[in-house]
Amino acid sequence: MRRILFLLAVCCVCVCDAVRFGQFCRGNPSNEKRTSDMWGSGHYGASRGDRIHKGVDIRCEDGDDVLAPFDVTLEGALSVFTDPKMAAINSGINLRGKGLCFKLFAVRPDRNFGLVRKGERIGTMLPMQTVFPGITSHIHVQMCDRTDPTQYF
Repeated sequence: MRRILFLLAVCCVCVCDAVRFGQFCRGNPSNEKRTSDMWGSGHYGASRGDRIHKGVDIRCEDGDDVLAPFDVTLEGALSVFTDPKMAAINSGINLRGKGLCFKLFAVRPDRNFGLVRKGERIGTMLPMQTVFPGITSHIHVQMCDRTDPTQYF
């Protein structure tokens, strides 16, 4: 029994370690991350005043196609902000695939449920420049459990 549990544990670690996000935005094939700009930094753990950034920002042009990074199941739309000033970018999608549960913010999904194959369009990057002029436009990738997604890039 111990041998079976050990093998299961090793298999799970190997599968999870091998998972890598594919391309998210049509105009950014290498998933280049947002670095620092006048609005802050896009890495996990960056300061956001009285809170901590719980995702990784991937550069994306306003209006660009957002793609499935691997075969994923769409699990419903989400609202990100409560502030009405953020209405233009207040949309996202919950996704699950390859053993990961994650969310994309600043995306208008084409649909909210179902299977999407790797590289197929999920939706459109929302107009971030209308809310944060001069920011490096980006989608926000956040794990459902709010752990650091950096290891999957």
